Amino acid sequence: MTAPIAIDSCTGLAASARQVLSPHFDARPVGVTPDLLVIHGISLPPAEFGGEWVERFFCGNLPVERHAFFASIAKLTVSSHFFIRRDGQLVQFVPLFARAWHAGVSSYEGRSGCNDFGIGVELEGTDDLPYESAQYQTLNALTQAIRQIFPAITAARVVGHADIAPGRKTDPGPAFDWPRLRSALV
Repeated sequence: MTAPIAIDSCTGLAASARQVLSPHFDARPVGVTPDLLVIHGISLPPAEFGGEWVERFFCGNLPVERHAFFASIAKLTVSSHFFIRRDGQLVQFVPLFARAWHAGVSSYEGRSGCNDFGIGVELEGTDDLPYESAQYQTLNALTQAIRQIFPAITAARVVGHADIAPGRKTDPGPAFDWPRLRSALV
């Protein structure tokens, strides 16, 4: 069982997360409070786990010479609020009150630009490989902590990247166990 996660309501930083602050963020629009949690899946290189590559990607210093795939994404300026490694370790890139650049072209319930009102959580994984129990435990604890600060994020407003960018994105994919997450969100 993962311990509860404490998030500072002034800074938007999770005390138990390893902080690796990304330069890829900006201010949310004035008056906009997060009311959507977006679950993503990522692995770099694709289908390889561990290492520093996701962190370096979100910080804008991915070395293109290390893998052929990196050249195709190295110039992207993306980030997420959180990243949950396969072992459940939590890494934070952007404070919750800032806008991370995780959703891209997106919309939810008729509102476009989900980065404005969403919080992004990346899970280390792929669409077709099961995620680890430790990741679900951390995700459950993190989701509860986020919902304490942003109560408008109800269980129904926890969605996948594929839900806000259909046809463009597929993550977290069919291997993600939505019933497992939803049962923990009641």
